[in-house]
Amino acid sequence: MSEAAEKFETAMPAWKQWQEAPWGRLRYAIAEANLLRHFGERADEPLRVLDLAGGDGGDALRLAARGHHVTIADHAPAMLTAAAGRAAAAGLTDLVACVEADANALPADIVRGEFDVVLCHNLLQYVDDVRHTLAASLAPLRPGGLFSVVAINRHSAPLTAAVREMDLAAATAALDTDQSRTEMFDSALTLHTAEEITRHLSDLGCQDLRHYGIRTVCDYIIDDARKHDPAFYNDLERLELTLTARHPYMHTARLFQLTARKHVE
Repeated sequence: MSEAAEKFETAMPAWKQWQEAPWGRLRYAIAEANLLRHFGERADEPLRVLDLAGGDGGDALRLAARGHHVTIADHAPAMLTAAAGRAAAAGLTDLVACVEADANALPADIVRGEFDVVLCHNLLQYVDDVRHTLAASLAPLRPGGLFSVVAINRHSAPLTAAVREMDLAAATAALDTDQSRTEMFDSALTLHTAEEITRHLSDLGCQDLRHYGIRTVCDYIIDDARKHDPAFYNDLERLELTLTARHPYMHTARLFQLTARKHVE
């Protein structure tokens, strides 16, 4: 097992707790809602979905529950074991396949898979060559297929430091760096902007690009305890869904999501 995979395995309990927290639930709910905007008439058809760096199935199981066939590719065996367990518990084993693989070195059968949808969520901040990873991620997608990227928004870093941590020096420093760190996974991060990734996707031939924000206001509400109140959470999710595609709020959201179509020859 690689050192990176070991870090993810060690962090599994904390990761599960994060997913169940209001901010984790919002991350998955808003990303799914944005994807469904682009499924169109095929939303009720069983699509073939590839979830790269899909971890323990946070995105995948939501789509499998809608009847889609999802392949999760991840380099951390513990994450894949957890994903398979979650799929079994939900009665979705027949719709979820788990493959141990790195997004930059996918097996040939996956690269030739002609998937209808490819997810590249929570991956780009961990890679050294974003352009290469995006190209590798697009390879398994059929022409005209839907591609989705979710990543930490570099524009949010100064606001997070200032509002949540009240560390104004750190906020000032964050304006001029793309480097950060995740304590949960004990890893260095490179932060990106939606504008940077949009340019890469355009250069790689993607079309019909759309920009969304995830956790547009959630992370700037410092009363985390109140977010656990069901009524407040429902109102917060409703607001997040309203703001996700509205200018200028997506530009300062904690996460950005980009959707695009692979070029048709």
